Amino acid sequence: MKILNGLLVGLGILGLIGVRIMEDRIFYDPFLTYFHEASKEVAFPAFDWGKLIISHLFRFILNLFFSCMIIYFWFRNKQWTLQGGILMTIVFGITFPIYLYCIDDRFETGYLFSFYMRRFVIQPLILLLLIPMFYYRKSLAEKDL
Repeated sequence: MKILNGLLVGLGILGLIGVRIMEDRIFYDPFLTYFHEASKEVAFPAFDWGKLIISHLFRFILNLFFSCMIIYFWFRNKQWTLQGGILMTIVFGITFPIYLYCIDDRFETGYLFSFYMRRFVIQPLILLLLIPMFYYRKSLAEKDL
């Protein structure tokens, strides 16, 4: 059973890697090139609000699915998986409108601020905090036994 769980965690990680590798082919994001240039001299790209929002929501759902898959098969705890999913959704719900405001403001709020808001929107960074948190909770529960 541990081998199967490990394989499914690995599959979740590969899913997240696949989302990242395929980002320019499966998501509409005219800001990929803008931020890869890492220069304020690059012209602000033209974009379609509707496509951009739908694309980011789709990417979030994929990242959420693979992240929850990793949490569930790592810890085998449905409650923690649900808590992780809710926490990731809350963080997305906070950062996504801020990122959209940055876009509407044409990144005048600050290039780096906008860059990092975008990171929280398109990448499952919260997973890097959740896994140690759940691991700590697991170790506390094992000490109580």
